[in-house]
Amino acid sequence: MGPGREPAAGGRAGVGAQTGDGSGAVLPEQPGEGPRVVALGGGHGLYASLTALRRVTCELTAVVTVADDGGSSGRLRRELGVVPPGDLRMALAALCGDDEWGRTWSEVVQHRFRSEGELHGHAVGNLLIVALWEKLGGTVAGLDWLGRLLGAHGRVLPMSSVPLDIAAEVELDGEVSTVRGQVACALTPGRVQAISLVPENPPACPEAVQAVLDAEWVVFGPGSWFTSVLPHLKVPELAEALHTTRARRLVTLNLAPQAGETDDFSPQQHLEVLWQHAPDLAIDVVLADTGVVDDPDGLEKTAVGLGGRLVLADVAVPDGSPRHDPRRLASVLNEIFHEKR
Repeated sequence: MGPGREPAAGGRAGVGAQTGDGSGAVLPEQPGEGPRVVALGGGHGLYASLTALRRVTCELTAVVTVADDGGSSGRLRRELGVVPPGDLRMALAALCGDDEWGRTWSEVVQHRFRSEGELHGHAVGNLLIVALWEKLGGTVAGLDWLGRLLGAHGRVLPMSSVPLDIAAEVELDGEVSTVRGQVACALTPGRVQAISLVPENPPACPEAVQAVLDAEWVVFGPGSWFTSVLPHLKVPELAEALHTTRARRLVTLNLAPQAGETDDFSPQQHLEVLWQHAPDLAIDVVLADTGVVDDPDGLEKTAVGLGGRLVLADVAVPDGSPRHDPRRLASVLNEIFHEKR
């Protein structure tokens, strides 16, 4: 909750209570209820994951990719030398509650200025984050303060303490070239084969490493596979924590290929690419939407090959668009966490 704010009358639904929306999702009543969960990713995919996860646990930490070099984030990064704030802002917005305070602040931090001048395209939340960083002198402290203001249902941390670039090996017409920058990687023609980070072996955010080590569940995806999900495995200290943590690991697969990154990728190919970047990383659960899996037997075989099992469920919005429904996803994740599915 925001500083000095009291709970709304009636509070939140208690553990085991239904949300009333027919989803079956559980809303924890007090901090400490629900498993300790770390969600990895960035952008819209992580937003979808966090919007669901905040409905099933109060012990939630987002560890966010910091390689964005486009839009408002890219401008602030180039001008001020800061970690790009955009994906961090989106994660904080996703953790806002469904009450009036949460909805209002979520809209405010996501608001972009429209003008003919220098402010055009800047997101309010990006400016707030950078202002807090300059005022407090610490990346994590600034994010924690903004989280308190928003009443965020969880904590947001960068995966690295320095801004990063993504370098991708891209194959086109039989030739492989290297493309640098998140925007370029996402838009370049051809198929991305592998990614690396610049600088190589960047320092991890210590709080993010500790969160992974303390977690009971670590959730990969959904999201842009090469530019939001896999970069976490290229930060050495974070990658080591992801391999050695006693947490169980869950992969939430995308509902559609990412244009420019994973064109024509099957669900199995997403898992195969994950294995190629981290062959020793065991996966406990692979979650996929029933409606987008053409070969469930093949996907299950791939999941078992990674050490896990496949869960198929209806987690997409009913209108057929490639978006996860937060309440449906929350309900299924809750069942997985409590070993009911």
